[in-house]
Amino acid sequence: MSEGKRRTAGRPAGSGKSTSGHSQSLVRGLNMLERLAASPGGLALSEIAEQADLAPSTTHRLLQALQSQGFVTQDNELGLWKIDVKTFRIGNSFLEARDFVGASRPFLRRLTVQTGETANLGIRDGSTAVFLAQSESPQMMRMITRLGSRAPLHASGVGKALMAWLPDDEFERVLTERGLTRVTENTLYTPESLREELARIRREGYACDREEHAIGLHCVAACLHDEHGIPLAAISVSGPVARIPETRLGELGELVRETAAEISARLGGRVPEA
Repeated sequence: MSEGKRRTAGRPAGSGKSTSGHSQSLVRGLNMLERLAASPGGLALSEIAEQADLAPSTTHRLLQALQSQGFVTQDNELGLWKIDVKTFRIGNSFLEARDFVGASRPFLRRLTVQTGETANLGIRDGSTAVFLAQSESPQMMRMITRLGSRAPLHASGVGKALMAWLPDDEFERVLTERGLTRVTENTLYTPESLREELARIRREGYACDREEHAIGLHCVAACLHDEHGIPLAAISVSGPVARIPETRLGELGELVRETAAEISARLGGRVPEA
């Protein structure tokens, strides 16, 4: 075999420049899909070209290639380009495969390292919060929640973080079904006091449990949201009042809120405006 042949063996036909061009076209096409996905009403060819910083002729060629594969479509009347069904299917397959419990575990462990306390993840089931994952504190005295155990939404950090983002009709349903039983003397047990607390949670982005579920324990929690801003789950950090006094709640609350936003972003979600 000649030296020239050895150099090209195993390569696809065509020059390196051609391969680079294909990669550049792929990147440009994906960039267009991102811009169209961010504009549900569609974009005109000139708008796409301007946003992508490409010539209209190049833009049109790439759009036609994407259209031939079912990724974009053009409105015949308005001439606007939009994402098509294949793009939706790919995005939907990501949502179906999303595992927020698995995705949250390394963040729970990180919270335990950062705070020295137990970190939990829970979801809403009707009028209760159910705990699904945990990273235990290394401290001898620590908060341990049995996985699968439940807590009232209104009397737990995770529960209040989830409850804060419920639609009004769902909030009223929870009140009707469960009521506001006083679990401890610190539990919020009137609709008025709970509504005020939930409004604060939406403003600040995290919930506090001040011995409302168990005397001697404090907890801070924040919600994970999906792509529509709907609650998926909530994470929390909890521990004895001696290590989590009132003066530490704000600091931990900000840390948990930032971590929850990070997990939400990893899952393709977004935090809704208060």
